[in-house]
Amino acid sequence: MPTERALKRRGRVLRVAVAVIGIVLLAHGSVMGRDDLWPFGPMSQYSMVVADDESIIFTRISAVTDAGTTVDVPLNIEGAGVARAEIEARTGEIVKDPSLLQQVADGWAQKHPDQPKYVSLDLVQDTTTLVGGRVSGPPTSRVLTTWKVR
Repeated sequence: MPTERALKRRGRVLRVAVAVIGIVLLAHGSVMGRDDLWPFGPMSQYSMVVADDESIIFTRISAVTDAGTTVDVPLNIEGAGVARAEIEARTGEIVKDPSLLQQVADGWAQKHPDQPKYVSLDLVQDTTTLVGGRVSGPPTSRVLTTWKVR
C-alpha cells in the first residue's frame, strides 16, 4: 500500500502557477470573445439558451452533385474541411459574397476525390419554432444564397 506524502512547497507553487495561468488565459479569451481562442475562450455555439417561445436557427449548406443528387454538405474538418461554426460565424459575409462557398466545394473535392463533385451550393437556414418549449410544426427552410461551383 502506497504511503501518503505531504506536497512540498515547490509542488504547491507549481500547481498554483498553473491554475493562475489557466484563469488568466480564460479571462483573456472571454474578454476577446472569439471562438478561435477555444479552449481558453467562449465557444459561442454552446453559449446560449433558447426561450420556450423562440425560434432555433440552424445553418447548413446543401449541394447538387455532378451525379445529379442533392446532399447536405458535411460541415466538419473530415467532410468539407470547414466547421459549421465557421459557416455560422461568416453567414453575413457569405451572403454578401457567395464566392466564399467555393472553398467548401474545393475542400470537399480535395478530401474526397473519389466522390461526386459539387456543382452548386446553397447556404440554407432552417428555422424551428418553439411554443411552450415544444416544437411547433415542421422547420421552415430559406435559401440565403447560391453559388455555382467553378
